[in-house]
Amino acid sequence: MEKYLSVIRPRTFIAIAITWLTTFLSLEYKFQYNFDLTMISLVIIFPLVFTIRSAFKRREKALEFLSRFKAGIITVKSSVESKPKISIEKRQELLELLLQIPKSLIAYLGPDPLHIETLRTQVTKFNDLLTEQNEKLKLSNLLNILGFTRDVHSVIENTVAIKSHRTPTSIRAYCLVFIYIYPIIYVPSIYFKLNESTSMNDSWILYSLSIASTCIFISLFNVQE
Repeated sequence: MEKYLSVIRPRTFIAIAITWLTTFLSLEYKFQYNFDLTMISLVIIFPLVFTIRSAFKRREKALEFLSRFKAGIITVKSSVESKPKISIEKRQELLELLLQIPKSLIAYLGPDPLHIETLRTQVTKFNDLLTEQNEKLKLSNLLNILGFTRDVHSVIENTVAIKSHRTPTSIRAYCLVFIYIYPIIYVPSIYFKLNESTSMNDSWILYSLSIASTCIFISLFNVQE
């Protein structure tokens, strides 16, 4: 049930309230007109489709980066553990620093985000501590581990960019405004079309159609968010 309720937000009830009020006033004052709804539908549907596609592309890229991040952490961890020339104390310190990085990334991506500089500092500190072990490692081994660490850092920055640069706010605001305006245009028009049919002009039909269409649009908006 939770996955179905996840598309409901406070704005859903605002949109439904606007639709209900518009329908009530249209019926009360017999306000209706003939209007082609194709244009207004395109005005909302086209940017909605654009933002939804953009949001899912960002999601797929984020999953790709997080998979690469996990693989990089595992590789670096295995590389450090397989170097017996590094003292047990230093190896333990390196592993503790390394395993703190994914925890910090999760915290950064969470609802109460950790400052990104904290995460960057941890990666830098791990690199510095690893570089201090250059006398105990072959140059090729050190460069390999640093290369894997660089990949981890690169994935972190890509993930940060995805979080920071979301779907343009102006497009989302545009969609939401027109979703709120939509019932004011839609309801009198559908009321006119229903009155043309003597068998389908009951008020409950107008309420049902108007609220259902508004719920579809506002739910799509919530999905992309």
